[in-house]
Amino acid sequence: MAYLIDGNNFIGYTSALALKDPRSKQRLISSLRKFQKQKRTRVLVVFDGHPDPDLISEQFREKNFSIIFPSPEQNADKVIKEIISKETDLRRFFVVSSDREIKNFAKSKGAKPLSCKDFDRKLKSTLKEHREYLEEEKRQDTPSSLEVKQWLKIFKDKK
Repeated sequence: MAYLIDGNNFIGYTSALALKDPRSKQRLISSLRKFQKQKRTRVLVVFDGHPDPDLISEQFREKNFSIIFPSPEQNADKVIKEIISKETDLRRFFVVSSDREIKNFAKSKGAKPLSCKDFDRKLKSTLKEHREYLEEEKRQDTPSSLEVKQWLKIFKDKK
């Protein structure tokens, strides 16, 4: 399973003001990395505009997680279409965008278009499950007062 995400389109869906916030891409990437690890899937994110120096390091070009900034003569839509066209197995390949042209192109090639609304729901649900799992891992049973007294007695007897 793989997700090809139209990054600016998804950020714009979540909040039009977020596109002006320089940290919005980092926040999205942080959420998507957690999603990718939790779902054990492949994620490719394509952003329009100038490459963000914080997001073009080697850590963001892995086998299962990639961030792509198109060259100046291209745009994200063109790159997304090229990726879809080159992909060999599109049966479990989801294209996340609310851009009608991208969704129609994905569908025509056999990929599964996924609206930003539907993916946002899936992302939030996955992150919530992840937080609950981490909270469960953190919880530790605290000893009862009787147990504390017993341990104190044992350690006092050793002196």
